Amino acid sequence: MQSDNRIIKATVVLDIGKTNAKLTLLDLSGKTLAEQRCTNTIVIHGPYPHHDVDRIWNWLLTTLRLFSQVAQIVSIVPITHGATAAVVDDHGLVLPVLDYECALPQELDEQYAKVRPAFSETYSPDLAAGLNLGRQLFWLSHRFPAEFSRARQILTYPQYWAWRLSGIAASEITSLGCHTDLWQPTRKDYSSLVGRMGWTHLLPPLTPSWSALGPLREELCERAGLSAECQILCGIHDSNASLVRYLGGLGDTKQRTVLSTGTWVIVAALGAPLFNLLEQFDMLANVNALGESVACMRFMGGREFSAIAGAASKICSLKDLQCLIVQNTLALPCFTEAGGPFSGRVGIVCGPPPQTDGEHYALATLYCVLMSDYCLDALNSEGPITVEGSFTDNPYFSGMLAILRPQQAVSYSKDANGTTCGGWMLQNWGVTPPFCDALLAPQPALVDLIAYRDRWRTLLQGGQHE
Repeated sequence: MQSDNRIIKATVVLDIGKTNAKLTLLDLSGKTLAEQRCTNTIVIHGPYPHHDVDRIWNWLLTTLRLFSQVAQIVSIVPITHGATAAVVDDHGLVLPVLDYECALPQELDEQYAKVRPAFSETYSPDLAAGLNLGRQLFWLSHRFPAEFSRARQILTYPQYWAWRLSGIAASEITSLGCHTDLWQPTRKDYSSLVGRMGWTHLLPPLTPSWSALGPLREELCERAGLSAECQILCGIHDSNASLVRYLGGLGDTKQRTVLSTGTWVIVAALGAPLFNLLEQFDMLANVNALGESVACMRFMGGREFSAIAGAASKICSLKDLQCLIVQNTLALPCFTEAGGPFSGRVGIVCGPPPQTDGEHYALATLYCVLMSDYCLDALNSEGPITVEGSFTDNPYFSGMLAILRPQQAVSYSKDANGTTCGGWMLQNWGVTPPFCDALLAPQPALVDLIAYRDRWRTLLQGGQHE
């Protein structure tokens, strides 16, 4: 336990992304006091590929004990990726937490199609593998009926961690509303699938993301080095955590767009109408922390960046970028099998191939900029654009986007991970910490980038890479 003279009070944000988990300790002003990371591994053996939740759990409790030596932890905020849920009884998991990239049997698709709600009801597109959470639950209930019948609750992933920490079960709209097939965003209620499958009683009470569920479980206090007064917040979906800081400003700006970048690039057009959304292009309506529908489009940008850049880890130069633009070296989608507007196409490189690590990194940067620009147009994005997340470490991404979007002010967050900012703000609603300030993106001195974009789009429309 921490000593009596520990006077610094702090919040811990637990951010479990698809690739890494991160624990951040922040004081009451939003200053980061400590940070630790671990890889988010998938267990291949067993009934199906699943998340190694016990590994994360042990790392979490060990790291909390370390953080307790730095400050008095008064609250913990869970944030996770979407398309994931835990099926539990009173004691724990009745089935492992399925990895949404697991290839579910094709024979399931025809059965699921009979019960799946229409896109016009859920604004949730029909996605590959287990990216629709409803499809996962449907498969689990049919493939493992005995285990599923023992379930007391279905917990979306942030709320699973909140439950393990507090013992209190809750449901939350941002995780229910991210392409799950389980939620009707315009009616702010469960979809017809939930009642049709008899799952209504398994979903705990709806609770705001910022609500304290209760204190840390008493039996965990000594192991984690925390006080029994430490409160566990309900938690939030990671892309929606990045939006929290913008929710209070919509009265001043009718529309604005946030690019949450990481394994996925989520383009969220706040204030945009939903009638532009087309299911076949992986467009969808997410639901923000206040329960409002948000028109979104996405692609697996971080994963595709790695596929194109290969082993290149050194940031490219302007010369590398300009060389590819001049010689018309273009990467055409897509370079992952999961989601995005061009899912099902095979990615290729047109023109002279990149020769150096710098050029490979440059091509990956150009590709992600062009894909983001494409999504912004498809959503009819208006107003300012802010880039959040891992792509803010790239010195050219935001600036090139600004060249392509002269009608919109493009800025980027000084914090490399907007989810941490959003998680901290759930405990400190209405207060934006200094590290969340956004800077206007400087435009690099590049020639013919717009013509390069036009050539890329012409090739897309011609379908030359299908």
